Amino acid sequence: MDTQAFILLGIALAIGLLIGVERGWRFRQQEEGKRVAGLRTFGLTGLLGGCSGMLLQNLGGLGFALIFIGFCLSVAVAYWSRSDQGADASITSLISLLLTFVLGAMAALNLPEVAVAAAVVSALLLRYKELLHGWLQKLEERELQAALQLLLISLVMLPVLPDEGYGPWQVLNPYEIWLMVVLIAGISFIGYVAMKWGGADKGIILTALSAGMVSSTALTLHFSRLSRQQSELSSRLSVGILLACGTMFPRVLLVASLINPAIFNELWLPVTVMALILLLACALLWNRRGATKASITHLVNPLELRSAILFGGLLTLILLAGKALTEFFGEAGIYILAVVSGIADVDPVNLTLSRMSLADISVDKAALGILLASSTNTLVKALISVSVAGAGMLWRVLLPLLLAAVTGLAIAWI
Repeated sequence: MDTQAFILLGIALAIGLLIGVERGWRFRQQEEGKRVAGLRTFGLTGLLGGCSGMLLQNLGGLGFALIFIGFCLSVAVAYWSRSDQGADASITSLISLLLTFVLGAMAALNLPEVAVAAAVVSALLLRYKELLHGWLQKLEERELQAALQLLLISLVMLPVLPDEGYGPWQVLNPYEIWLMVVLIAGISFIGYVAMKWGGADKGIILTALSAGMVSSTALTLHFSRLSRQQSELSSRLSVGILLACGTMFPRVLLVASLINPAIFNELWLPVTVMALILLLACALLWNRRGATKASITHLVNPLELRSAILFGGLLTLILLAGKALTEFFGEAGIYILAVVSGIADVDPVNLTLSRMSLADISVDKAALGILLASSTNTLVKALISVSVAGAGMLWRVLLPLLLAAVTGLAIAWI
């Protein structure tokens, strides 16, 4: 007895029942016989697909295609007959039946994991009809355009770019440079969505936490620009900047330790202290933000694509300068590279020095270089906030970031 065949047919039946439960529940108020398909029909459809898939090796592709075409014709006839009788024959249920057949066949053809995953996603899509339609009603044209642009630069343009070095010292990697552009543009889009749907307080916190895992520099630029436009949000946006900057330090420690666990002992203390200073400043500012509810009125551009491209250009210049300094100044150039690279981002130099600490340089020098890059990046973000948002950021952002950078370097030096 082929136990595996029975298991796969059971999975095909379960897939049909899963989708059938959702369809049956949605139309449970209708009288018996008024629906095109219910729980039993979907279950049998999944089982039919499973049996057809198992017969594929005997019937061949043509035989399977004939069974599927016959099934499609039967469902179409049932659909049109119900439509003529004035019954609710949803085209969604029709497509769901065809999909159930295909997923049942996939399960029988040794793709049960993919089939089950697709069935769960399908059931969720069917279940949350009202929620999805509500989102669609609230979607603005500029938001749809921004989402499509983000998909274009990330899923169409990014994969086709070469992931190799070009130019002087092979330092210019088109894929990595454009990836930074995508990340920065993505942060502005995530921030727009979070603040529109979550309001000022929740949106700022959610955006800061997510951006701190990607690029706190980009978030600082975005929030500082927003603070200049809406001064009443300065305290809240300052908290977001500090929170993103504070989240950066655990991320740096995690990435470096994953590459070289030995570097953890050199980094954990200064990195932890720097993060705690910023989190404490966040708590103090949050308590002083005021009790009034603030709303965001300057959410004009969901995708800051121009700023992202300019930032990518700046990163390219810094990569060239950093490599040149390393070539001309040797080992001392490691620290110069850390400082210069830290102006734009910490992750590239963090990855580079962590790898180099495995063989090329000592762990303590790599750790110091990473801290220099982190401190430089922290100070740059402080200057960005003040220069873009104004003098109000001096005590809200610049002082806490300056204190964190100086304290971290002092601990590393001692």
